[in-house]
Amino acid sequence: MAHRRIEPLKKVLAMDPNDEVAWFGLGKAYMEDANFAEAITALESCIRVKPTYSAAYLALAQSLQKSGRIERCREVCQQGIAISTQNGDAMVTKNLELLTQSLG
Repeated sequence: MAHRRIEPLKKVLAMDPNDEVAWFGLGKAYMEDANFAEAITALESCIRVKPTYSAAYLALAQSLQKSGRIERCREVCQQGIAISTQNGDAMVTKNLELLTQSLG
């Protein structure tokens, strides 16, 4: 069964496709359902709408890793580290660094 937040978030995005919080929430809901392909699409949309959304880079990198897209995951980690460092989001930076290290 699909996550209960998915349909309401899709309705919000139908009204405002530039709502980065809704895109992020949709991506996280798909992640909770282990639907990483849809999570990747939603999180990429979040970053397209708001390129400085640090947490979206982490969630996107995690989804890419789970999908086996390791090279793209590395790229997103590096982009996310740059953004989160610039934003002062130390926890996101740390988590992206740890994810990068785990990729080998």
